[in-house]
Amino acid sequence: MPSSLAPATPYVDLDRDAWTRLSASTPLPLTTADVERLAGIGDPIDLAEVDAIYRPISRLLDLYIEATRGLHAASSTFLREDVGGTPFVIGVAGSVAVGKSTTARLLRELLARWPATPRVELVTTDGFLHPNAELERRGLMDRKGFPESYDRRELVRFVSKVKAGRPEVRVPVYDHLTYDIVPGAEHVIRRPDVLIIEGLNVLQPARPTADRTSNLAVSDFFDFSIYVDARTSDVRQWYVDRFLSLRRTAFSRPESYFHRYAALTDDEAVAKAESIWDSINAPNLEQNILPTRSRATLVLTKGFDHSVQRVRLRKL
Repeated sequence: MPSSLAPATPYVDLDRDAWTRLSASTPLPLTTADVERLAGIGDPIDLAEVDAIYRPISRLLDLYIEATRGLHAASSTFLREDVGGTPFVIGVAGSVAVGKSTTARLLRELLARWPATPRVELVTTDGFLHPNAELERRGLMDRKGFPESYDRRELVRFVSKVKAGRPEVRVPVYDHLTYDIVPGAEHVIRRPDVLIIEGLNVLQPARPTADRTSNLAVSDFFDFSIYVDARTSDVRQWYVDRFLSLRRTAFSRPESYFHRYAALTDDEAVAKAESIWDSINAPNLEQNILPTRSRATLVLTKGFDHSVQRVRLRKL
């Protein structure tokens, strides 16, 4: 006889309504103007979506941060050492065009309004991409965004320094307009209460080395992680829509790396966007990004209209 038991899962699975009910006692300090400022291109979001989805997440994270601090204090007491507090590190992963940047920015704003976490920093892994000249030298320009296009060692060093409580840690700056690292530019991180790290591949585990030992991965430093999910067909369409929007805006600037696409007709622009997606973004999603979804603490699943329809929270 077939088993009547539901398949085992490490997640609590909630639909939109069930998740929204969890926000009843949590304040919403953002305004419509805040949400409009934080929304990414091609990622429509409004105050109602923030209220329904991101307000409960901010409360959940506040509880996790408080509990983690208590555990850290207990460990320090046991070890008879006082090393001070360490930042709570959150990873945000997902495909190109799925809306992970908007998610990260919203969480930064919401968490900074909680009394226990006034200092919240957001870092994207774009700053750890190899410069274009180095990618060209390695033959990797067509694999930009794949794991091998990043300086993963420097990314791990950065997070380990922040976790260790260094007074200042510097991050390279990436310019999306020129599509390259800005020479000499740095962003300084100064002992945040919370550090959010957003990127395509941040949930990847460490890879074995040639001698079969394992290096650290940036995900080893996460206290909490979020994967922003959607059907691949929907994300593909969102990517095309964003490409068309950028063609009319950022691509039209002469200094843009993609300025050559500004003069394309609508049909030509759609064809080019679909070609880029199918040859670069889709393989990266299927081979490297999507397989890490099961490693996330929280999975946000979006519908075709960009709204979050389901939330899965890993059981403790």
